[in-house]
Amino acid sequence: MLKLTPVLLVLLYGIVAWRFAAWRTARELDARSSELADPGLRAAVARLARALGLPAIPVRVYEIAAVNGLAAADGRIFLTRGFLDRYRAGAVSAEELASVVAHELGHVALGHARRRLVDFTGQNVIRLALAGVLGRLVPGLGAWLANLAAGLLAARLSRQDEYEADAWAAALLVRAGLGTGPQKALFARLGGLGGGTGGEMPAWFLSHPRPAARIAAIEALEARWGIAPAPRLPGA
Repeated sequence: MLKLTPVLLVLLYGIVAWRFAAWRTARELDARSSELADPGLRAAVARLARALGLPAIPVRVYEIAAVNGLAAADGRIFLTRGFLDRYRAGAVSAEELASVVAHELGHVALGHARRRLVDFTGQNVIRLALAGVLGRLVPGLGAWLANLAAGLLAARLSRQDEYEADAWAAALLVRAGLGTGPQKALFARLGGLGGGTGGEMPAWFLSHPRPAARIAAIEALEARWGIAPAPRLPGA
């Protein structure tokens, strides 16, 4: 039992830390967000709701300048003010923002928030075990190598979640009559909107897949579903 105590403590720490982070994020979102009011965007989101057989999909605007969408741990969907500013400037269409909402709905439907809790606690256990082993094999570098390995694992799991949410969103967009075109068009311009994924950083370090890889994955789905591929933007 004594040998298991450090592992149990790490698991407990992971659960408590995750719950605290989710609570703090929820408070921040409540304090700095409001209901999406733009008629054009609401109409595009309403098409997703009808495809799902829902009366509505509540979407809120998070008042930060970053270009992003997010699904809170409690299942609420947010678009950032930065994304809406790009929409009002004509850099993003209503359908493209609807694809962001569909993607975040995918995270909710697939239970990624709960899975990330499990992943987070598991990674802490792996980090502890590796630090102990590598600390003996490579004194002075063991902890650094353990953190690196845990970080690589976290990035890989996060990329897997993104691909899954992309696929779920693509299916919803097709069902809603919007198609995958807006989804692929947005990915093609993502870096220029301020939502890039790390410049020249190696892909295995990225928490999100590269836009070109995400477009290719969607086109593989189109081929599997037997539908004509939606057009890419030039250079995508």
